[in-house]
Amino acid sequence: MKTAGLHHITAVTRDPQTNIDFYQQVLGQRLVITTINFDDPGTYHLYYGDYTGVPGTAMTFFGWLNSVQGKVGSGETQAVAYTIPQNSLNFWNARLKQHGFSPLRIESRFGQDVIPFIDPEGMRLELITAENLPDIQPWPDSPIPEEHELRGFYGVSLWLDEVETTTRILTDVLGYEFDGQEGDRYRFSVPGNAPGKIVDLIHKPNTAAGIFGASSVHHIAFRASSDEQQQQIQQKVRQMGIHATQVIDRHYFRSVYFRTPGGVLFEIATDQPGFTVDESAENIGKKLFLPPWLEPRREAIEANLPAIRRSLPQEVTS
Repeated sequence: MKTAGLHHITAVTRDPQTNIDFYQQVLGQRLVITTINFDDPGTYHLYYGDYTGVPGTAMTFFGWLNSVQGKVGSGETQAVAYTIPQNSLNFWNARLKQHGFSPLRIESRFGQDVIPFIDPEGMRLELITAENLPDIQPWPDSPIPEEHELRGFYGVSLWLDEVETTTRILTDVLGYEFDGQEGDRYRFSVPGNAPGKIVDLIHKPNTAAGIFGASSVHHIAFRASSDEQQQQIQQKVRQMGIHATQVIDRHYFRSVYFRTPGGVLFEIATDQPGFTVDESAENIGKKLFLPPWLEPRREAIEANLPAIRRSLPQEVTS
């Protein structure tokens, strides 16, 4: 019942325009979909990724304008990591500095170089070099030269008071394998060449709970190759005594959610139908998408959303 890895990661922004400017202009990720939070239609839900937002590249944000400032703590995602080519370390170090995002000291982790830095609202991001690069669909209009573009997610790091229960979910339910340990960091991975293969569990006993808000990761989603696999995972989670939701239609995928005993909200999302279910790859993201059941309310919904600029400015230099 192996998953292929991460499907998407969803976090919180209280400034959608700053969010767009950073993830699209600085990191060079395409704004694949602009929609609303289906459970909270008065707020944006922004999706970034490669050209079509294939699973393992999609970083998404709920635009909750009145959020307090988040602070990471126990039971939360501590960092989101992207993959970069080995020869791109200097490029990204210089680019981040050029745009005012001072990288922290380069780290070495499991034999790979890591550039840690903080996004505009305080979320910890990491760029990790890899020799065997995942398959993605480069965005032709990215401000980043194709040879240096992000290659989707590398993985996530979770801060946990204890790692045993989350280890069971990763290995027994999602098919991850234990790769090794460095200090308090336990690494798990799935085979294959898809982006988003790594989950690191960081043992942080007696760490205080965080403050949920802007910069916090709301949930991490894992891939289900089919509805049948999603149902199998749902059943196995329930057999462990953990509550898992019914299947929820998210239009671009179908979702099941459950909160791990360690505190992190997991989602199981289907690969199908994908972000091109309604429009061609060239046209996705150019207008506000509303699901069919909210389309009759478009005028009122758009009137309550803050104005945003989706397109790249004319001059973005590397």
